[in-house]
Amino acid sequence: MSVSADRKSEIIKNFSENEKDKGSTNIQVAVLTDRINNLTNHLKNNKKDQSTRRGLLKLVGRRKKLLSYLKNKNEDKYKDLIKSLGLRH
Repeated sequence: MSVSADRKSEIIKNFSENEKDKGSTNIQVAVLTDRINNLTNHLKNNKKDQSTRRGLLKLVGRRKKLLSYLKNKNEDKYKDLIKSLGLRH
């Protein structure tokens, strides 16, 4: 389940650092988080959908790598992003 164009532009507007910023790490993590949440809700209703479960795990791995990269580059941005997305309770 992909993110709709309207939802993606809203995420970009919320997490971009300037007007031209369309693909920074913050935005990529936010879009992946939205996709992960959508797939998690789908899997609550469709427990036997193994191909979606595999896709979900791949997205979680990609988000983990991006968060690791961001933590190494700029820990303050990392902490702000984690807090704003509600990750790592």
